[in-house]
Order: sequence, then C-alpha cells, then structure tokens
Amino acid sequence: MDIRKKIGLRIKEYRTNLKLTQEALAFKAEIDKTYVNEVENGKRNVSVINLEKIICALDATVKDFFNSEVFNGGTN
Repeated sequence: MDIRKKIGLRIKEYRTNLKLTQEALAFKAEIDKTYVNEVENGKRNVSVINLEKIICALDATVKDFFNSEVFNGGTN
C-alpha cells in the first residue's frame, strides 16, 4: 500500500476514535479542511510540518501514530 494511503488511514482511524470531524481536526491543526480530506484519502502528500500539526491535534505522539498495523504490514 502507498505510504500516502497508510498515513491517511491512520489519521482517519485516530480522528474517528476521537469522534472528531475532518473540519474539527483541521481547526485544531490550523490547516484547511480540504487538505485533511485529501490527505486522508491518499490524494495528497502531507508535509512533515503538517503531519506534526495533525498528530499534535490528535493528542498523539509520533511513536504512537506510527505504531500501528497500518505501517507494520497489516491494513488496520
């Protein structure tokens, strides 16, 4: 699976577990909601700076964000 899709899936997983809309996440991360949508759908490369903003807005750590089956060979 493409890394953009993996990152998007992980963001969506975190966001839905927190019961946040894309708009609410975008507001917390101080980025555009269209950008969040495109990243979640694997249609856009996310910059390291914006990924950090998103991870912080999800109240996650980089370690926890990447510690997932999505990045370790699984799809969930």
